[in-house]
Amino acid sequence: MVGQRFISLLEKHPWYEVVTVAASPRSAGKSYEEAVGDRWKMITPMPEAVKHLTVMNVNEVEKVAAGVDFVFSAVDMTKDEIKAIEEAYAKAEIPVVSNNSAHRWTPDVPMVVPEINPQHFEIIKDQRKRLGTERGFIAVKPNCSIQSYAPVLTAWKEFEPYEVVATTYQAISGAGKTFKDWPEMEGNIIPYIGGEEEKSEQEPLRLWGTMENGEIVKAKEPVITCQCIRVPVLNGHTAAVFVKFRKKPSKEELIDRLVNFKGLPQELELPSAPKQFIQYLEEDNRPQVALDVDFENGMGISVGRLRTDSVYDYKFIGLSHNTIRGAAGGAVLSAELLTAQGYIKAID
Repeated sequence: MVGQRFISLLEKHPWYEVVTVAASPRSAGKSYEEAVGDRWKMITPMPEAVKHLTVMNVNEVEKVAAGVDFVFSAVDMTKDEIKAIEEAYAKAEIPVVSNNSAHRWTPDVPMVVPEINPQHFEIIKDQRKRLGTERGFIAVKPNCSIQSYAPVLTAWKEFEPYEVVATTYQAISGAGKTFKDWPEMEGNIIPYIGGEEEKSEQEPLRLWGTMENGEIVKAKEPVITCQCIRVPVLNGHTAAVFVKFRKKPSKEELIDRLVNFKGLPQELELPSAPKQFIQYLEEDNRPQVALDVDFENGMGISVGRLRTDSVYDYKFIGLSHNTIRGAAGGAVLSAELLTAQGYIKAID
C-alpha cells in the first residue's frame, strides 16, 4: 500500500519521475498494472505513466541501479532481507530513502522528520565512510504512529516535557488493508498492533537525539509510555496524549508554539511541505478523521482539545494521515530536503 501511495504522490511531482519499479522475483517481468492486478488500493486511479512499466527484480541491484538517480524503498520482506537489499543499493552508489523499519536503529542511518531533525542528515558523511561510498547512503523515516504527537512535543521543547502518556487509535491502512480486505474490522477494535508500542515509545527519542562520534544517540527524555489500538478507520492515526512539563506554560503559549512551528521544509518551500505544519482546532469535537485527515494534502498535523489535566499538566488530541505524512509523503519530503541539500543529485 505504501508503494502505491508513492506512485500516486509522484505522479505529477515537479522534481521526480518514476522510471523504474522493482519488486520480488514473482512480479518481475510483468507490467506494473499486471503485477498489481486487482490490488490497487488508492482512491485515485493508477497513473497511466506507470501502468506499462515492466517490473524489475529488486535483487538485480546493478541492473536496477543503472537506470535511476535514487530509490524509494517500501518492500514486504524480512528485516534482515531489507537491511541487506537497502545496503546493497547504497553500496551501488544509489541513495535509498526508506519507509521500512529495518535501518531505523542503525547508528549512522538518519531517521528524520524534516521539520524536526534535519540536522541528522549530516550523519550521512559518516555512513558513507563506513559503506565506502561517494553517492550512496540510506535515510529512513520513522513509524507512522508517532507523527500525531512527536511534532507537537517538539514545538513545546522549550517548556521541557519530561513525561508523556499516549494512546494511539490507528487506521487499518497502517496494516496495508482496506475494509474490503479486512471486513472483520468493521465495527471492531483490536487492542494490539505487533511492535507498535515499542516504536511509539522509542522512536521519538531518536528524533530528538544527538550526533556523537559518527552515531546518533537517542535522547533520554521525555519518557513516553504508549498503547496502540487498531480502530475501524481507513486512513488517519489519532493520539490521545498527556504531558508533564518542567516549566509550566500557559495554554495560550502552547497553542502559539504549535501554530507558529515551522521547519526547514517550510523555509525552503519544498514541493511537498505543508505551509501550515500544525493547525490548532478550537472546537471541542475536533480533530476528526472525516474532517481533518487531509489537512495540507495529508502532510499537516491537526491538534485539538488542549486542556489542563488533573494528574498531568496538559492533555490533547493529535491526528495525522498515516500513509501520507506518516509514510510515503514523509519519505518524499525527506527526499526533497536531501535533494535541496545536495545529498541526492541527478547522475550525469
